[in-house]
Parts: sequence; structure tokens; C-alpha cells
Amino acid sequence: MTAAHRFQDSARYWRTPLLPGADLLTAEYHDHEFTPHWHDAYTIPVIVAGAEGYRYRGTDYVAEAGSVPIINPGELHTGSRAVEAGWRYRVMYAPVHFIHALADEVAGKRKALPWFAPGVIRDADLARRLARAHRLLEAGDDALAAEAAMFDALSTLLVRYAQTQPEPARLATDDVRVAIMKERLAGDLVAPVTLTDVARAAGLSPFHAARLFTWTTGLPPHAWRNQVRLQRALAPLRAGVSVTEVAAASGFTDQSHFTRHFRRMFGVPPGRWQGR
Repeated sequence: MTAAHRFQDSARYWRTPLLPGADLLTAEYHDHEFTPHWHDAYTIPVIVAGAEGYRYRGTDYVAEAGSVPIINPGELHTGSRAVEAGWRYRVMYAPVHFIHALADEVAGKRKALPWFAPGVIRDADLARRLARAHRLLEAGDDALAAEAAMFDALSTLLVRYAQTQPEPARLATDDVRVAIMKERLAGDLVAPVTLTDVARAAGLSPFHAARLFTWTTGLPPHAWRNQVRLQRALAPLRAGVSVTEVAAASGFTDQSHFTRHFRRMFGVPPGRWQGR
């Protein structure tokens, strides 16, 4: 990459039968910025060139080439360029059940769900293994080599960096109220819901409900609900359901509204994500 080079906003999502249920991404970005969002899978990226900045668990990080900025499932994070050129990376969105089963196999016994401490993993050997596995999976011309490289890379990640998530504190009154509000927001994603409805379910005023929810989750109620809608839209999109039908079934007002939110989260419109 020359000093004058600038990456483009270009992304390709794809899948492989060797990692069932996973989405994989090969991309480079310059102008695109990922708004706060989460994934239901483990986000396992390798920065190939440039550098990405992201906010995670209240801290800003910079992941440069050769690093692995892993994100746990369900954890809110952002993403944008950290250098003028932008960044290029390869990402595995690995299903929770797959990583959990692999951790059990590696340990030879039943293990707690793997958890990775916040921060950028700077391990050149691990980055090379992950990038090689990703390239072989994408090429798709040697399944034996690709699958072996994938298990090698992911098991290396688990052995070196997987931990057990700290036990959460006993549920306080506010946690219970937030859980009630989440249930109200996510119960029926098509039916209209007002802040007053959500607040009433938790026994709070709309003002206090909005403040508590946003402080606890990092997103205001409407944005959190849209994230749930986007996550639930992935399965029907994978199954080949049309974007128009998925948008309506997910509770978005129209296809353009759905597409706008989908692009902010995944970097591509749903038609391109689906047609990989």
C-alpha cells in the first residue's frame, strides 16, 4: 500500500459449509462508519492493512494491521477508520454453539462459554493463522486444507485467549426493570410500541425508563429494538426470503427504512448481503 493509497468501501459477505451457520466477510472501508451494534456470533476479525478504530465496553481502541480485535456475542461496538487510508480486514462471525463445542473438544471436557477480555489481541502468529484460514475458506478449492486451517486457527485462539466470563452481580431492581423493558420491546417486533407502553411495563415514567434503558444498554429503546429486528432478519434472508418480505416481517416501515439500517450495521444493503 502506497502512502497515497486510500481504501474503498467494498464488502463481500459469504458462507461456507465448513463453518455451518457462520457469515464471513472480506472487506475494506474508508468512508463507512459502523454505528453502535452487536452480533449474535463471535466477531473474529483480522486487520490485513490500515487500522480500524472502534468503541467497545466504554473504551476506544485502535486495531492495526496484524491484530485481532475480537468482540464477544451480543456486545455493543462501533467501527471506523483510524488512519487516513482506512482499513482492510477479514472477519469470521462464528456461531456461539460452534465455538462452545470446539472449546469443549480442545479441553477434552465440558467448558463454560468462552469469553474474551476487551482489547486488541496483538499476536502475529495467531493473525497469520486466522488470515490463512479465511483465505482458504474463501477460495473454496481445497476443503481439506481449509477445514484444517480453520480448526487450527480457532483452536489457537481459544487456547491462548479464551477465558470464562466473570459472574454477573445479583440482579438489582434496575436490572429487572431493564429486562422487562427488553421483553416488551422484543416481544412483537411488528406491533407499534410507545415509550409510555415500555415504561408502564417496568413501573417507571417515560423519562426515567428512557434514561435507565439507554444508560444500561448503550442504546435508546428504539435503536435497541431496531438491532433486534436486524438480527432476526438474518435467518429469513439466508433462507432466500425476499428483502421486501423480510423488511415487512421485521417491523420496518418499508424496504428503504430496512435497507438504511441494515447498511449501517453490515456495510452493505440486504440484497447484496443475501446474494453472496
